[in-house]
Order: sequence, then structure tokens, then C-alpha cells
Amino acid sequence: MSALLGLLLRVAVPAEDVPVAVVQQPVARGERIEMGDLSIETRPEASARGALRPEDAVGMDASRALTPGTLLRRGDVMKPQLVKRGEPVTARIVSGAMVITAAGRALGSGAQGDPVRIVVTATNRTLDGVVDGSGTVRISTP
Repeated sequence: MSALLGLLLRVAVPAEDVPVAVVQQPVARGERIEMGDLSIETRPEASARGALRPEDAVGMDASRALTPGTLLRRGDVMKPQLVKRGEPVTARIVSGAMVITAAGRALGSGAQGDPVRIVVTATNRTLDGVVDGSGTVRISTP
């Protein structure tokens, strides 16, 4: 009997529409998503499950090529990649109060706070660090 009552309650309550982000124009993989790339549509809560709100999508990078009409979900976006594989970076080697900077090249991509491996150009040495900012990797020494 309680199962029937639960079914009746679900049928009696109308579904609420929620605002979601829908891609308006093509966005390439790795490209930053701007408000102009999106339109805001309302969808029933059941079909919008897992969809991003526009404010959660703007400023993120596309994790795959996005076509117009795509309802954005968490897997379609990633944190902005501040360091990209193969690009030059500045290594900030920190030991206590002493900071040394060196030019390098990223061996992987990463967002703020992500671990990344680099090669220091002058020494051709591979070091592990953490993305500290746009094109900057922090390497801490013991």
C-alpha cells in the first residue's frame, strides 16, 4: 500500500524546471568557455540531472569538442589548464626563504594545484612540481 501512495505522490507533484547551460556555438577541446558560447535553457529536473548551471560552466575549459545544442555536464568541462604540455614554464624552486627561478618546458598539463613534471632547460633535468599559476610551476625542496 505504501508503494502505491509513493507512486501517487510522485505523479501528483509537477516536475520543477531548472536553468541549465547549453552550448550555442562550437567550442574546441581545451578552449575556455565564455558566456557568449552558452545559452540558458530551462529543462525538467529529471532530464537536467547532472547538468551544469551556466555560472558553473563559464571560465572552465572544454574537456572535449562541444557542438551546439549540447547540454553541459561535469565531464564536458575541466579546470582551466594553466600549464600545457610542451609549453615553456617558469620553475620557481623554493628552499626556505630562498627562491630560484629557471626556464623549463612542461611534460604534462595541469590546473592550479595539480602536480606536473617539467624539464629545466639549462640543466636538462626533470623535476616534479605543482602548478602555481599561469605558466609557473613551484618546486619545493626539503
